[in-house]
Amino acid sequence: MNNSNKYLTVSVINRYLKNQFDRNEHLRTVFLKGEISNFKGHTTGHLYFSLKDENSRISAIMFSSYAKKLNFVPVDGAKVLVTGRISVYEATGSYQIYVEDMQEDGLGNLYLAYEKLKADLEKQGLFDKKYKKPIPRYPNRIGIVTAKTGAAIKDIISTIKRRYPICETYLFPCLVQGEYAACDIVSKINQAQAYNLDVLIVGRGGGSIEDLWAFNEEIVARAIFNSKIPIISAVGHEIDFTIADFVADLRAPTPTGAAELAVPNLSDLITYLEQLKIRSKEAIQKNINYQRLVLDSLKGSFVIKSPMIMYDNKKQKLDVIIDKLSNLVTNKLDNYHKKIDYLKNSYILNNPKLLYKEKITYLNSLIEKLELVSPIHVLKRGYSITLDTNDKILNSVTKLKKNDDIKIQLIDGKIDAKIINIVEEKRNEQRKRDKI
Repeated sequence: MNNSNKYLTVSVINRYLKNQFDRNEHLRTVFLKGEISNFKGHTTGHLYFSLKDENSRISAIMFSSYAKKLNFVPVDGAKVLVTGRISVYEATGSYQIYVEDMQEDGLGNLYLAYEKLKADLEKQGLFDKKYKKPIPRYPNRIGIVTAKTGAAIKDIISTIKRRYPICETYLFPCLVQGEYAACDIVSKINQAQAYNLDVLIVGRGGGSIEDLWAFNEEIVARAIFNSKIPIISAVGHEIDFTIADFVADLRAPTPTGAAELAVPNLSDLITYLEQLKIRSKEAIQKNINYQRLVLDSLKGSFVIKSPMIMYDNKKQKLDVIIDKLSNLVTNKLDNYHKKIDYLKNSYILNNPKLLYKEKITYLNSLIEKLELVSPIHVLKRGYSITLDTNDKILNSVTKLKKNDDIKIQLIDGKIDAKIINIVEEKRNEQRKRDKI
């Protein structure tokens, strides 16, 4: 029979291990440095994250009572210095650090500066795809901005010579880390503009964030953006991203990858040319066969065998067209002759004086009508026109008052007069009716 009493439960072993951790004085106060990852801020105010270095990671929690004392905002990638205790979380059996204090490491400040510059340059449009220049498919001259010694330049040169040996390479050696590296990189990028280059590779091998920092400088980013030559960035390893990578026209994961992106594989190119050669031959042969069929068809055609028949058809068609044109011209001439005969025999041409008399009679009739409505004709009949001092016609006594000067136009002249009395007939008639 199995003695089940010797088997422990999971809860018991986890509690035992927790007690062992808690009793160990070396784990009660631990000082760690590393990079924050998988950061999550809980609604309770507690902070959950991992602390990692190049090879390992440890889970971490910082309760809200300690998190309130932080003087910075933790983010993924930030380098920090933490103080806390190591213990076991019984529910999962995992050990973690309970952080009581956390400070920014110098490298963390670099990461924050990196994120700030990245956001600023992205807002300014330096990362926009519309500014990316295409990389030539078959370059003749390639420039390389990197250190003159080290694995990067060796990998780039060897890859280009192996894949596309007909391409020329130009090295612009520069510092790739340190205080003066950024200025040196900018200088060499600007220097390369004077050469007739098809592509420019800018980069270096892997390293820490401090080692790669020159490629995170704003002056380097703007030099890459302003370059007339398409630039491939090749900074660090595949997991490393710098500001230069975002600004460049194309980003390669490694220096070797940059060389592979910059040039085609000559063997693949030769294979492609052979395929084109075969396709061209097949296309030409196909076209020859088709044209031969067309030629054979023409040889056996009725027109080729009896060309005079086609000539006779065209001749007959021409005769029909000539007849139509002749009839058309004849009809036109007949119509014009008829019009001329009509005009010759017209009443007007044969009696032009009669037309003149009709016009004179009509004109005299118009003159008589005009004279009937003419004001001069009215004046001849003994009427007059009354005017004010501005020679405006007066048509009502309401526009006049006593002692006003007026003019009276007769047929043979004007009379100046003055108003002595105004008799308003309509108003007097109304007054008489009112009295009645």
